[in-house]
Amino acid sequence: MNQVSSYVCGTSNTPLIYETIGEAFDKAVRQWSERPAVVVRHQDIRWSYRQLGEAVDAFAAGLLALDLAPGDRIGIWSPNNIEWVIAQFASAKAGLVLVNINPAYRKAELAYTLNKVGCKTLILASEFKSSDYVAMLRDIAPLLEEAQSGQLDINELPDLRSLVVISEQPVAGMFRFADIATMAPADAAEQLAERARSSQPDDAINIQFTSGTTGLPKGATLTHFNVLNNGYFVGQAMTLTEQDRLCIPVPLYHCFGMVLSVISSVLHGACMVFPSAAFEARAVLEAISEEKCTALHGVPTMFIAELEDPDFNKFDLSHLRTGIMAGAPCPIEVMRKVISDMNMEQVTICYGMTETSPVSFQSATDDPLEKRVSTVGRIHPHVQVKIIDENGAVVPRGVSGELCTRGYSVMLGYWGDDKQTADTIDAAGWLHTGDLAVIDDEGYCDIVGRVKDMIIRGGENIYPREIEEYLFQHPKIEQVAVFGVPDERFGEAVAAWVKLRDSEEMDIEEIRDYCNEQIAYYKVPKHIMIVDEFPMTVTGKIQKFIMRDKTIENLG
Repeated sequence: MNQVSSYVCGTSNTPLIYETIGEAFDKAVRQWSERPAVVVRHQDIRWSYRQLGEAVDAFAAGLLALDLAPGDRIGIWSPNNIEWVIAQFASAKAGLVLVNINPAYRKAELAYTLNKVGCKTLILASEFKSSDYVAMLRDIAPLLEEAQSGQLDINELPDLRSLVVISEQPVAGMFRFADIATMAPADAAEQLAERARSSQPDDAINIQFTSGTTGLPKGATLTHFNVLNNGYFVGQAMTLTEQDRLCIPVPLYHCFGMVLSVISSVLHGACMVFPSAAFEARAVLEAISEEKCTALHGVPTMFIAELEDPDFNKFDLSHLRTGIMAGAPCPIEVMRKVISDMNMEQVTICYGMTETSPVSFQSATDDPLEKRVSTVGRIHPHVQVKIIDENGAVVPRGVSGELCTRGYSVMLGYWGDDKQTADTIDAAGWLHTGDLAVIDDEGYCDIVGRVKDMIIRGGENIYPREIEEYLFQHPKIEQVAVFGVPDERFGEAVAAWVKLRDSEEMDIEEIRDYCNEQIAYYKVPKHIMIVDEFPMTVTGKIQKFIMRDKTIENLG
């Protein structure tokens, strides 16, 4: 009897949308003109789709005064705010490529990204928390204050011509964001109409730098077609409509915020609610309660922080229905609590990566609870996936291997890096994710780890996720990360970092005893560290390579 192979292809009665972001945005503005489009609580903004459309059109017209040709790159370096949303759609309407820059980046990373893609304009926040963005730019380019706005000539940033600062006060050498709309040339409407006519769905629209665990960040280049369709089908999987209000605490510079939250909302007429400039658990709970949000997005660490808020029970979460948990593997116990304690009975899990715009798998709102807590759902419409062994052969269902994906969602490539692109996307168009996965008989996918994360101890393959899920069930443990470290005898040994819940006490032997009772001896962590916090990316992903290095250092 032939075994069923681990190849899946998403079907749908809905065809792919072959439009530009500008065309889709204008349709949304016409269709939901007077419905609420966006609430930005920290800026006291409440706009309808008509008002958002007017702001986007005015900013797009003003961008024409900055001498930006179609295809030019425009960077944005800012936490979440209304200006980010305006820039996202206005840059698309002006035929530009928006370059998302992590607000946590410092001088070297900023200079690298701007120069890598040749940004001609940079939109930046003036400051946020401990980051003084203007001061960092002046450190890179000391002559900035003497420069003429729009005519920069900086040795360190040779492509950069203009800076647009999100600030109420004027800043030397920079345009104010609010003033751009007033700079539109007299024929702006004709120019924008011409750019709309010449813009194509397959044009690059966005560059997102992926924070690799090794090497310099790579600029994944995405098209209108990539992000528009992914956002549409993500929203469809959540059953989003114009009646929904989506709370968005995830960062806009990341695919999660920009595509899953913003594009999904606009294409389905939902209202976007931004609780704060950057994630704050209390601000999220207040926004859900006071704005009657029906949907919520977040990574597992965000949901954990919300559930752990000491006043959690004081907030009205009764309107919540759906949402997405993604960005990192979700501990099963957290998922159960989100469903039971946060009223998110239709919450979905997503899996994907920046290079695939980003989602490939998503659970459905009516999937059985067991499938939603233990898998990342089934294949997205119009996407193909296969699971392969180390020789590139497709494995049978139920067998783990590397996940490869192909279809409309695969990026154009890494900007200016043909070798990295060729190393990632093969001749047949398959993007090799580096993730280890298993697809079951019903087509549900379980991500079991990274190809590089798998621990091989004395010939035994160990998946860290399995041990993490088990440890996470202990009532005293809030977070856990498992990874491999070198071992003289077995090649690799299992190590774990454990963060306890507030006011809980537990020693290493107690943790080890808990493991000994339930899991095979070779999976029990040999090295355990109890810590107060984990090294994280800004999007809430745990950085295991830093943990591994610190553990090796401690072990000498």
